[in-house]
Amino acid sequence: MLDAFSYADDLGPAKIIHIYEPTNGLKGVLVIDNVAVGPAIGGLRMAPDVSTGECFRLARAMTLKNAVAGLAHGGGKSVLYGDPKMPSADKQRLIRAMACSLRHCQDYIFGPDMGTDETCMAWVKDEIGRAVGLPESLGGIPLDKIGATGWGVRHAVEVAAPTAGFSLSGARVVIQGFGAVGQHAARFLDELGTVLVGVADSKGTLHHPDGIDVGTLMDLKNQGKSVLDYPQGQKLGRDAVIDLECEIWIPAARPDVITEANVGRLRTRLVAQGANIPLTLGAEKILHERGVLCLPDFIANAGGVICGAMEYHGGWKGLVFDVVAEKIGANTDEMLHRVKSEGRLPREVATDMALTILHKAMETRRWSIY
Repeated sequence: MLDAFSYADDLGPAKIIHIYEPTNGLKGVLVIDNVAVGPAIGGLRMAPDVSTGECFRLARAMTLKNAVAGLAHGGGKSVLYGDPKMPSADKQRLIRAMACSLRHCQDYIFGPDMGTDETCMAWVKDEIGRAVGLPESLGGIPLDKIGATGWGVRHAVEVAAPTAGFSLSGARVVIQGFGAVGQHAARFLDELGTVLVGVADSKGTLHHPDGIDVGTLMDLKNQGKSVLDYPQGQKLGRDAVIDLECEIWIPAARPDVITEANVGRLRTRLVAQGANIPLTLGAEKILHERGVLCLPDFIANAGGVICGAMEYHGGWKGLVFDVVAEKIGANTDEMLHRVKSEGRLPREVATDMALTILHKAMETRRWSIY
């Protein structure tokens, strides 16, 4: 097993904290990566198979995402081992215990992530007072409810489509993962005239070349059903979503769903990363060599954390959509212009954009490490 210093470079991580309380089943990890710009914002992810390595990679993605989005926050992430579908009382007990164990980490602000939601953030807020993505009743801007991340993905795709060589009108969309991000990305892209032809959740893949009605599918998911309960279309295995031909392929679930081993199966012209670290770097390089445009996660899916930061600083919900559209649209446009002029991988250019900000911020800190 790698130790904490195995992850270290000139950015961080500043802290890796392991939480373990066997009497109540609490096991988790917090990685605070870099706080040169300000206290870290990053989601609490809950799943049975999370790991320290995944937590670090997600925290680093948040460092880059927050920097390139121009937020006064560094990057961090926390993971909690457990089934997010466990009974609500058990989930509440674990999340409250996780928050209490990190109550003295003032440089980390909790947000929702896979397996947690605004109710979970309300529990954290009640325990330690540091959380974003809160219910409206607590003054929050419920980013999953309004679809802030999906809204950002929509604008990244809109800017990138001409570079990828197709029109959005009639463009086929396939989405891997139909939770909050996938659902709202589908909804907002549908408004631009795209056609959802494939979607997958944990139960399997739905494929309907003539088009899937986004509203009907969202209603089914909100009733606790699967995409496989949609009345039309072909029902396939979960991984079949990789093989569906489309113009826009959106991973919106777990990390590393596309690797060097399966990237050759993708038949698309544009990959817009709605999830965090859904592709390995090797897979992105292969796509780039094939002429497939791949929008990095910290460029395309920053809408949620932008929303969370606005909430934390007292921003008004009515401004969220304009701010997200402006920031993500501008960042995508700048990245694509530099990719064209410099002939480099989109992730390399996007990382340089973030590092320019981070290194300037680090120069202002008292200690040379930050």
